[in-house]
Amino acid sequence: MSVEEVVGYAPLVLGAGLALIALWAVLWIVRYALADTMMRASIRQAVRVRRTWKRLAPMAGLSVTDKTPTALASLSATDGKAPKPRVLIPALKVKPDRFGVVVRANCLPKVSLEEFQKAAPYLADAWRCERVSVLPDGPGQVIIRGVRVDPLITRTEHVPTGAVPEKAATWDLGVDEYAQPVTVDLSQVPGVTVAGLPGFGKTSLINRLVCDWAPSTAIQFVGFDGKVSKAHEGDYADLVKRMYAFVGDDLEDAHKLFNRLVDLRRARSSSIRSVLGVKSMWDVGPSAAWPLVVAIIDEAHTYFREYKGNDPETKKLARLAAENARLVEDLVKKGRSVGVLVILATQKSTGDAIPTFIRDVCPVGLSFAQKTAEAAVAALGEDIRNWDDANPINLQDPAYVGVASMSHQSRPGFARIRTPYVSDADAARIAADTAHLAHDPMDLLIAHTGLSLSKVDDLSDLFGEEPEAA
Repeated sequence: MSVEEVVGYAPLVLGAGLALIALWAVLWIVRYALADTMMRASIRQAVRVRRTWKRLAPMAGLSVTDKTPTALASLSATDGKAPKPRVLIPALKVKPDRFGVVVRANCLPKVSLEEFQKAAPYLADAWRCERVSVLPDGPGQVIIRGVRVDPLITRTEHVPTGAVPEKAATWDLGVDEYAQPVTVDLSQVPGVTVAGLPGFGKTSLINRLVCDWAPSTAIQFVGFDGKVSKAHEGDYADLVKRMYAFVGDDLEDAHKLFNRLVDLRRARSSSIRSVLGVKSMWDVGPSAAWPLVVAIIDEAHTYFREYKGNDPETKKLARLAAENARLVEDLVKKGRSVGVLVILATQKSTGDAIPTFIRDVCPVGLSFAQKTAEAAVAALGEDIRNWDDANPINLQDPAYVGVASMSHQSRPGFARIRTPYVSDADAARIAADTAHLAHDPMDLLIAHTGLSLSKVDDLSDLFGEEPEAA
């Protein structure tokens, strides 16, 4: 191709380049125009991060000097002078979201994860962020999360879609202090404790779990609410339709229902190999015929409290409370492998509210605001004393209604989580739409095995000797 032909194509190449730039500008403007106020602020923040990075990085100690010249620099050197050293700066990819920016950067020699973490306070000031976190993002990469607006004090609302969850037993809790989604895998988990002062979000947290899981035929719910007497009262009045059984604060009624659950646990333990062909239900996952049974025990202290007195009524209540504790202990210690999950909610999970032989077997614990260090330690363990920022005694401000602390799943320490609000109307809608899915798991087991448990006094006569819990 001649020089004249090359020159002739130049206007076309230039025009195509200008057209691409114009298209990019139009798309950027449209995206900005369609964004809400928070997203627009984050887009402007992302532009500022990119524009100022080359100047900010050396000042924050995030650059390195390369004294070895490139081959091209060596060839272009004149008068025998050595080429000037190059200053290398990590490359950035910046993505805005409603709370701030997510920045991915590559590491350099002497500019690695540790250097980025030390520079986090300087980056927060320069980028005008509430806080900045730096975590590894694969070999030679880091991910920097900067939040312009504190997610913990930004109220959020969750509108359940009514769609079947993609993965069974995955609990979407909300977002952490860096606006990153927090999920907990409850498969293979025997129990969960939820503590916190009244009105700080315990019930809404459980409401979301029920609403998100309700569309699944592989999950069944049973409810205990120690602060009401009837099913139509209290916080779970709308969700009762999706539960196959429910009791209020009557200890005798609760005792009967706990016994039913233990009978189910025993029947499942005895039949799991013959029905599912495995030792643990989680080897095959829950199904419509063998669903995960979620027992929600709210105001759990109602069912376990110690009664002291010599009159017949007090003695009866004391016996029922002790029996209830024994039965729930059975469910928590032996129910995991057969698909029983117990969620216990109370104001403070000290030993007088949830017996320690139950509480200490539950591997997942959350706590909303607490008034005392004793209650915080009971809910989250002794280590919470070393993490003052995440201690639930610091969550008593009304701005933190809906914020819980829990042990961090991916790194040492504790995380604070903003849990969203679920409206009563949405809960009622989901419960009404999924009410037909509520079935007693014992009936399902009987139907699946073709046998009648009601005619058998001893479950071992039907299924053989009960194996020890896995």
